[in-house]
Amino acid sequence: MASPALRHPPGRIAALVAAMLLGACALPGLPPADDRVSDEPISDEVLASPSSAGKRLRPMPWRPLDVRADCRFRDEAGYTTRIKLDIVQSKVKAFNADVDIPRHGSCRFHGPFTQTREKPSVQLRAPDGCTVDIFEQGKAVTVGFANCAARCTRGAFDYLWPIIIDRTDGQCH
Repeated sequence: MASPALRHPPGRIAALVAAMLLGACALPGLPPADDRVSDEPISDEVLASPSSAGKRLRPMPWRPLDVRADCRFRDEAGYTTRIKLDIVQSKVKAFNADVDIPRHGSCRFHGPFTQTREKPSVQLRAPDGCTVDIFEQGKAVTVGFANCAARCTRGAFDYLWPIIIDRTDGQCH
C-alpha cells in the first residue's frame, strides 16, 4: 500500500504548503475606520504623535524649537561632521554644516538658505532646491537633508546621514 504522500501528486502538496505559509503571514483584522480616526479637527497648535498600532493618535502641543550648537563629531570610521546651528523660538539665526564621508567625498551646507517653515518643524530651503529639515525628537534635534546632491561631491549624498544634536549640551553625533 502506498503512503499518503504518494497518493497526492507533488504539485498538490507544494500548493498546500504554499497556501499554509501565506496564511501564516496574513495580518490580523483591523478595527473599523470609525474606531481608528477621530472626526475632531486638530488645531494648528496641536500635532499628532504616533501611538501604539490600532490606538488613536494623541495630541502633542507644539512648542517653539530652541537649540544652539557649534560642534564637531568624528566616528570610528572617520565620518566627520561640523555644524553651527542657532535657533531661537523656531527662527534660524545661524546654520552651516560640513560633512566628510570616508572614501565617498564631502558635503557642504553653507548659505544661502531661506527659512520656509517654523512649525511643526523648522525648514530651510536653498535656491538650488536643497531642503534642510530640523526637528525635535525628545532631547535630540535632528537635522536632515533632501535634494542636496549638488552640495556634495559626486556620489557622497547617497551616504549622508542626518546630524543629531543633543539639546541638553549642544554636542553633535
